[in-house]
Amino acid sequence: MTATETIPAAPRPPAIGAGRDADTADEAAHDILTFWIDEVGPEGWYSVDPETDAAIRDRWADLWKRAKDGRLEHWLASPKGALAYILLTDQFPRNMFRDDARAFATDPHALHAAIKMIWRRWDMRLPEPVRQFFYLPLMHSESQPDQDRCVRLMITRMPDTGADNLLHARAHREVIRRFGRFPHRNAALGRDSTRAEAAFLDTGGYGAVVRELQAA
Repeated sequence: MTATETIPAAPRPPAIGAGRDADTADEAAHDILTFWIDEVGPEGWYSVDPETDAAIRDRWADLWKRAKDGRLEHWLASPKGALAYILLTDQFPRNMFRDDARAFATDPHALHAAIKMIWRRWDMRLPEPVRQFFYLPLMHSESQPDQDRCVRLMITRMPDTGADNLLHARAHREVIRRFGRFPHRNAALGRDSTRAEAAFLDTGGYGAVVRELQAA
């Protein structure tokens, strides 16, 4: 994605009115937030835990497919609903589908939602550290402008708990600066790695970039 490209519009959802459907949406979003914030919690957000991955697949794989088909955008009508939508389309696929192209399949949906919520400043209605998940779709984007924006947001909107997030935002930005994409995704996405990318992966990859920034 280049600076001149627009964010892909996610499919338009079917109309949904008040009543049972709206109640069901609220309940599903609430379940996601309760699980991720209260049950998994910050200490588990970035750890690799097969049990957590399996729990997410069992409980939300079908709902993720609905989001992929553009049937859950009505969740973007509130800050908490938007946060649940972004978790479902950005974070949960990375748990459900490790080393699989589906891990990135709904990134455009999440990025579209995140940019909209940031523009509305609805991210600021939720506290740190959970606020960070509004910014991760930009960190996961293979676009330099999105990476630059993510770094700025971690500085300006995560002042109390964002130091570690800022480190990783800068590391992601550096990888995109070097390669224009994330080489560690190449195998899952069926992309051929360049010689430079292969050498990067063979010598520590992303982790090496983090250590370089820590030592700087």
